[in-house]
Amino acid sequence: MKTDKAHLDVTLDDVVAAATTLQDERQRVTIEAVRARIGAGSARAIQRHLAAWRASQAQAPDAPDAPSAELPPALLADLGRWARQFADDAGAGTRDALARLEADMDSLLAASEELDAELNETRSARERAQLIADERNEEIDRLTAELRNARQVAADALVGKAKDQLAIDGKDAQLADLRQQLERNVAATAAESDARLRAQMELVGVTTERDNLAAEVKELRTRLDTSRTERSNLRAELETLRTRK
Repeated sequence: MKTDKAHLDVTLDDVVAAATTLQDERQRVTIEAVRARIGAGSARAIQRHLAAWRASQAQAPDAPDAPSAELPPALLADLGRWARQFADDAGAGTRDALARLEADMDSLLAASEELDAELNETRSARERAQLIADERNEEIDRLTAELRNARQVAADALVGKAKDQLAIDGKDAQLADLRQQLERNVAATAAESDARLRAQMELVGVTTERDNLAAEVKELRTRLDTSRTERSNLRAELETLRTRK
């Protein structure tokens, strides 16, 4: 994983050296200036070392020995004024150090706020990405279910079509059997009629045989018409089955 150089921690010596150089160059010693001089370091680490350096810089020298009571009053007055001026000067340095410290704290707080904003933005982006991922997963689940249903419908349709085809093939076979049966019955009936006609012609006269023959022919025609009707019905049923394909 790649590490940002600007967020690497630095040592106290690095911060002291950079702050001293900035001070010698009469530049403001701030967190940004020290980090720019070092080229690395987090704001928190630089602020901690910089506070220690400023505390060492703000330490006042040892207080002078108390003046002797035997000194002249004028000298005592001058020494008092000098002590007050020294205290003011020392306090000014401390106040400047505190002001710089407050400025560094403000910079650190601003950087912390920026970091919090970035973290919030990252968290919001992660939540949005999670919502999008959840929606994609739901869409995938829905499409998977629809595909499974479509496959089941297609399989059922193929099974139904196969059953219809088997039923049609069975009807075709039945129709062929009925046609053959009809042809055999017609042939048998004709042969039987011929035999009967010959027998009757031998037993009775030509006139009687002719009447019988006419009746037989009529009966055969009726049966033939019935057979033709049945065959037409079978053809209509076959065409209906073929249309269902």
